[in-house]
Amino acid sequence: MREITASGQTVEEAVQSALEQLNTTRDQVEIDVIDEGKKGLLGLFGSKRAFVRVRIAKNPIEETKNYLQQIVQHMSVDATIHTTVEENHVTYDIQGENIAILIGKRGQTLNALQYLLHLAINKSSDNFYTVTLDAEGYRGRRKETLESLALKMADKAIRLNKKVALEPMPAFERKIIHSVLQTKNEVSTHSDGREPHRHIVIVP
Repeated sequence: MREITASGQTVEEAVQSALEQLNTTRDQVEIDVIDEGKKGLLGLFGSKRAFVRVRIAKNPIEETKNYLQQIVQHMSVDATIHTTVEENHVTYDIQGENIAILIGKRGQTLNALQYLLHLAINKSSDNFYTVTLDAEGYRGRRKETLESLALKMADKAIRLNKKVALEPMPAFERKIIHSVLQTKNEVSTHSDGREPHRHIVIVP
């Protein structure tokens, strides 16, 4: 049961009745007052009961998890999804068999799914969320690969004394490269091109 209409002598009483029937708390629901009711003469004669409609509020984090679960099932992957929330950042971590199909070449499928989740979670939410989609620790391994690549390409730029362009990658991966090379005084970095072909250029 996700919605109920309840009545009471007052609006507050009607809301309380609905909360008890739904077995939930006020912060988890949306309330519509249908009729505020009327006290009547001496609280008895001509009194009219108050009516409210109370429904369980949508939880964008849970709904997005369910959406992801459906996608995973359609891709014939048997997996479980763990959710971690830190303030307005949500991480969905997929664990299971045959995860490689969800990651794709250089994480392209995972990145595309992450983008879809970002759209889904913010579609009808009052809050703005950022999303990370991980699968069997791929993001951590990819971060190490990018950090290693950044240092290797920076050394190449210094050795050849010419700028080096990296392959296109999404903004959150480019950020890793920029961050690693910030401390390397011999080079500077900037992004060039348009999405989805935006890439980093390392300049000696």
